[in-house]
Amino acid sequence: MTELRETLFRHLTLLQLIPRHPGRISTPVLLEKLRERGFQVDMRTLQRDLRDKLALHFPLACDDSRRPYRWYFDREFHRNLPAMDPSSALALVLAEDHLRGLLPPVVMAQLTPHFDGARRLLNEMKENRFHHWARRVRALPDGKTLIPAAVPEGIWQTVALGLLEARALDVVYLSRSRQMERPLVLHPQGLVDRQRVTYLIATANDHDDVRHFALHRIRSARISDTPWREVPDFNLDAYIAGGAFGYQGPDQVRLVAEVTDQTAWLLSETPLSQRQRLEPLPDGAWHRLEAWVPDDRQTLWWLMGMGSRIHVLEPASWRETILGHARALLSRWEA
Repeated sequence: MTELRETLFRHLTLLQLIPRHPGRISTPVLLEKLRERGFQVDMRTLQRDLRDKLALHFPLACDDSRRPYRWYFDREFHRNLPAMDPSSALALVLAEDHLRGLLPPVVMAQLTPHFDGARRLLNEMKENRFHHWARRVRALPDGKTLIPAAVPEGIWQTVALGLLEARALDVVYLSRSRQMERPLVLHPQGLVDRQRVTYLIATANDHDDVRHFALHRIRSARISDTPWREVPDFNLDAYIAGGAFGYQGPDQVRLVAEVTDQTAWLLSETPLSQRQRLEPLPDGAWHRLEAWVPDDRQTLWWLMGMGSRIHVLEPASWRETILGHARALLSRWEA
């Protein structure tokens, strides 16, 4: 009985590990992942599981165009292990509406079977309150949402494979600064999605400096024969905190400002930070705001976006920057 149970759990684990088309996973990688999860199996047992067991009952296919062979499920195959409950399905439907404005279409396509499964589960509940869910659920964006930059499916799959399997990539990349395409060998170190653009964090050619490359500017990509080079002690969080994407931390500054009554109401419900204080001013229409916030461009851009609803007093450098932008805007209007 113990052996049968272990076999069952091993097969369930394999079902979760194997991706749908156009994804692929090689037999050695599957074997490594099984062993990481405590299954003591050899290559022959794994091949028998795949070929003689799972492939007989599931739409499992093998890409034998090159070694090692790689396995994948049919694009339409949908797994739901364990079964989804109604509240989780509702949360997933809300997540789909939110993520559609954030992630590239190719990434959303990877998640489509899960979203479809959630909708099917709710649609099939004809006899209870979930039957009318589609008329009663909406997710609205906060502010203007730009359309995510388009990334071809083949580019996404190749970049994801290079990142996950630690493989170098031969790409043709459109340089925004030089306005020209050029071939590069990229060594992936991470992936960041920011403001509807997905960036590959990598070193290029023989250089050691880490840079980020927008996926939608990659014109072609394939797995390289060049050995992948790891950046020693690279930390993605530290890279972001160093200001690579306009985020600067963990330094904090004391923000002092005057805000309108409506803005104060907003910030009382959704604070700028854990350390925030609002006090009404004598005129009753404005509040004094004090908050410790990150010393980064994101916070400064948010303040400038508030326009006349906020009057920044400190830090002095932020105040001068905002005034400079206002003066530049006025000069263009008056020109």
